[in-house]
Amino acid sequence: MTSTFPDISISTDRLVMRPFEEADVPALTEMMNDELVTAWTAAPHPYTAADARDWAVRRAPAERADGRGIVFAVTEFLTQRLVGTVQLRNTDWTMLATEISYATAPWARGEGYASESVLAVAQWLFRDQRFERLELRTAADNAAGQQVAQKTGCISEGVLRNAWIARTRTEDGGWARIRTDLLVWSLLPEDLEGAHDEAADDSGYAAAYPDWS
Repeated sequence: MTSTFPDISISTDRLVMRPFEEADVPALTEMMNDELVTAWTAAPHPYTAADARDWAVRRAPAERADGRGIVFAVTEFLTQRLVGTVQLRNTDWTMLATEISYATAPWARGEGYASESVLAVAQWLFRDQRFERLELRTAADNAAGQQVAQKTGCISEGVLRNAWIARTRTEDGGWARIRTDLLVWSLLPEDLEGAHDEAADDSGYAAAYPDWS
């Protein structure tokens, strides 16, 4: 029998992390077409409303139902506006280990939302779900993603050489694919001590490679 995460929401003082809804489609479409999200994730480009709807109502719920992980829409507590997303993926239920990735809307950067949401999901994962390991991967040139990893208490473990394909703008305004290294970070339950204070501010926009297709 496949293990699955519960269908839940997680709250902080400023944020609510909940399942995606069809009403999120316009904001998700806008966020995923941002240049920095395009550069560091595997999202299709252009990212259409049909892509967003398929993700919100079919693919994201299936991640949880099939035991692969869980996807959260990250929203502001006061305005309910979508500020980003956090996903647990590639979950190993025997090892109690999983991988986290995230993306942040361009208007919400610099508010500490990426670190706050990643940290809240990590705390829930370790304390309520009794997991033992959380992994984060960032492209070598993604300084903002690495900053979020550091502020949430992650420990750098090494480099996967030539392990990811990012995208960069070309002179004609198009996109070119470039190979890059991936930095591997991990977080264990004992690493969470003191991480909350470090997560107060960040400009992170995306980390790892969520499967937005």
